[in-house]
Amino acid sequence: MMYISPDQDQKIRSTMRKCGQLAQKLAAEPFEVSEKGPDDYVTSIDRLLDQQLLTAFSALFPEDGIITEENVASRAAYLGNYRRLWCIDPIDGTAEFIQGKLHYAVMVGLLQDGEPIAGWIYAPAFDQMYFGGKDWGLFQTLGDSKPSAIAIHKSTAPTADSCKIILGDKDQKNYGLAIAQMIPGVEFYSLGSFGLKVLEVISGRAGLYLYFNGRVKVWDTAGPLALAKAAGLVCCDLQGQPLRWTPDALNSESLAHSQTIAIGQPEYIECLLAKVRIAVEGLQTR
Repeated sequence: MMYISPDQDQKIRSTMRKCGQLAQKLAAEPFEVSEKGPDDYVTSIDRLLDQQLLTAFSALFPEDGIITEENVASRAAYLGNYRRLWCIDPIDGTAEFIQGKLHYAVMVGLLQDGEPIAGWIYAPAFDQMYFGGKDWGLFQTLGDSKPSAIAIHKSTAPTADSCKIILGDKDQKNYGLAIAQMIPGVEFYSLGSFGLKVLEVISGRAGLYLYFNGRVKVWDTAGPLALAKAAGLVCCDLQGQPLRWTPDALNSESLAHSQTIAIGQPEYIECLLAKVRIAVEGLQTR
């Protein structure tokens, strides 16, 4: 790993853990909730953590570009000719957080030359950190314990008795029945954070994560996809094309991905991607 030093990694993890624990503490007190768009919420805690993380990363990496979800002006860094770009989500899974549920996370990802190469995901409710990346490996910590390697799960091909797919609630409502008709025996489930969903596939608890909503943005994907790639997962769209972080694949204002997203164990992608594509495209052309 040449892109950051062990000391920088330690400072990143320490900063994220402090922010996550602060979020958990403040969640027990009254906080403000506002709506940025349809079913898109932000809290006063998101904004507080956003500023703290922006300040910390600006000090750690003064020559790099930094984008944070709640600082709209920071999105200009995406087209700022930075070779390295930090993408920060202060609370991934805000709706889950507002509801007092557990599956939310503080997330950081590093893009280099338009590709995710490192990521950090901290789940405050479990005091668990997952991190790693390209030519580095995958690691986890519980509390302030020393890092340990994450075992890479090698799945078998899906069967009618074992075919777990993560599909968000909105996508289940819109596409679940059509996909189930193409893949008998499929079992869908979901949880809050995009990053924690990806970790379900890395861990082998699910074989595939599908996302069709069109709202996921660079700060949602950079960290989790760096970990997914390091784990040997396939990260592609429904046509099998690699996911991209280049300007042609993102909305220039919101930085949302235009591609559909499939993140899966290679055996699941090989067996199921074409069936999922037929099911989804069949509904979209009606």
